[in-house]
Amino acid sequence: MKLYFVRHGKTEWNLESRYQGAGGDSELLPASYQEMQLVGNYLKDIVFAHVYASPIKRARVTASVIQSQLHHPAPLSLDNRLEEFRLGKFEGMKFTDAEAQYPETFNDFRNHPDQYDPTPIGGESFPELIKRMRSKMNEITTNFDNDANLLIVSHGAALNALINSLLEIPLKDLRKRGGLANTSTTILETTDHGQKFKLLDWNDTSYLNHPVRDSDLV
Repeated sequence: MKLYFVRHGKTEWNLESRYQGAGGDSELLPASYQEMQLVGNYLKDIVFAHVYASPIKRARVTASVIQSQLHHPAPLSLDNRLEEFRLGKFEGMKFTDAEAQYPETFNDFRNHPDQYDPTPIGGESFPELIKRMRSKMNEITTNFDNDANLLIVSHGAALNALINSLLEIPLKDLRKRGGLANTSTTILETTDHGQKFKLLDWNDTSYLNHPVRDSDLV
């Protein structure tokens, strides 16, 4: 079974270096629609058993555009367990402002996931997010044949935490692999219905028509 994880297209707040989270949802940039089509073209010949997406608009639209490009039709389902981190007071804030107002919380969220305490901002912890996202992954890997291909469209920080947890990376090291770019694809494989995962590809953007920019990564 192969799981293809795609981060949503780039938004206005991504460009402005603002936190979006589960409660924020700025508009997708016009150029992002072409990039979603490029992802779809890259994945078009794969036979997907199902497409899953976060219901937040930026992910939902990305999934729909990709789905429309596939040569083999696949149903699309939305699940709120695939939403981005709930970031409370951070949502809508520029990174620089968040760092100035909540320096410890900001630093730990970015660099020390094992020390991150979201209480000051009313947010969600890494273990809480991983638990809800992995419940969806357990459902997927249990309900499909072991040779199925599944597409999951979600959010950068959430996918980074989920994927590294599936690879059994310790919480303190979740950020060491680097960030995930907008409209990037990461592929995991499991041969035992989700008991163990192997990384096949990380943050692939080779099909896009530009190099990865700092504002693309989270």
